[in-house]
Amino acid sequence: MKQLIDYIPLIAFLVVYKMEERVISLGSFDYTLGGIFSATEILVTASIIVYGSIFLVNGKLSRSHLFLLSAVVLFCSFTLIFREEAILKWKAPVVNWILACVFIGSQYFNRQNMTQIMLGHVVELPAGKWKTLNFAWAGVFFFLGCTNLFVAFTFHDYWVDFKVFGSMAILLLFSIAQMAYLWPYIEEQEKQKQQLEDQPEPGSVSVDSKELPE
Repeated sequence: MKQLIDYIPLIAFLVVYKMEERVISLGSFDYTLGGIFSATEILVTASIIVYGSIFLVNGKLSRSHLFLLSAVVLFCSFTLIFREEAILKWKAPVVNWILACVFIGSQYFNRQNMTQIMLGHVVELPAGKWKTLNFAWAGVFFFLGCTNLFVAFTFHDYWVDFKVFGSMAILLLFSIAQMAYLWPYIEEQEKQKQQLEDQPEPGSVSVDSKELPE
């Protein structure tokens, strides 16, 4: 659910981007709705509303939310100031590459890497497995950055669709692969937990009904 919330501003951006440009008059104020620059304004507005709502509910924003909001405001502001669409096209590649660097850096500078921080409460893994999974996440973000950059500057008509749905599909497929990778460890932990629950409490006596006198 939390990941889907992050896509709300992107979906709003896609909807407005696909619209044919039209002028909406509100009294003496005229606003052009549709197209890249209108969609960029909607992206900023929707991001502020979504993350502002999260802040009001939780009293804080996570580091990832602060990072995403800052990236949106920065790239969208320069896009609107210079009226240059290419600036916005660099947002997804740069954000994904920074995330890849964060995952790699966490492997060497933190007691726990990013993947262990995210999933350590769900499953216990050997240190080597956490390392493998962490580098896999870094690789996915690096790949996302490269593919977003390639599509944005090669297939102009489809870059927004890929930015929203292509990236979502890649992350979904990776999440499924990750679950398959973790499942044997989750099953083993559940078995161990069940065995502990089935053990008699210390001091208790297990009596077989067959051994009771008639």
